[in-house]
Amino acid sequence: MEKVDILVVGAGVVGLAIASELARRDRDLFIVEREERYGMGASSRNSEVIHAGIYYPKGSLKAELCVKGNRMLYSICRENGIPHKRLGKLIVATNEEEMKTIEGLYRQGRENGAEGLEMIDEEMIHRFEPEVRAIGAIYSPSTGILDAHALMDHFYRKAKRNSGVDPLI
Repeated sequence: MEKVDILVVGAGVVGLAIASELARRDRDLFIVEREERYGMGASSRNSEVIHAGIYYPKGSLKAELCVKGNRMLYSICRENGIPHKRLGKLIVATNEEEMKTIEGLYRQGRENGAEGLEMIDEEMIHRFEPEVRAIGAIYSPSTGILDAHALMDHFYRKAKRNSGVDPLI
């Protein structure tokens, strides 16, 4: 074959997600990957965290995509049986200086549209985790984890199904 309609470089989670959306039977789509199989690079060595969008500067593309991606990932996981958990996260402050830092993070996260953020006090922290010693915290209920390998398997199967051929070369 000398010509393809779409060539995706890299078969990690991003490449597979792109391929799964662009694959159709009336297009030649192929994914090139340097490893023996998909998902063997950075995508298989990440923390598998679904981030809320707290840490990125207000108005940045990273902030926008993180918040949108958070919602999309939970939806994709739920609709396709991909293992995931919405665990929530505490970002704690142990002194007044750290408290000022997390108050800024809280404002930034709210401005970014991170869902459900709350500033909580020491009493509430102990309800979440009795062993944590802190004077305040941000509670991020939309932070979670997922099985990145199951997510990549889903995207690969979808690309294969939509294209009618094994797209990985």
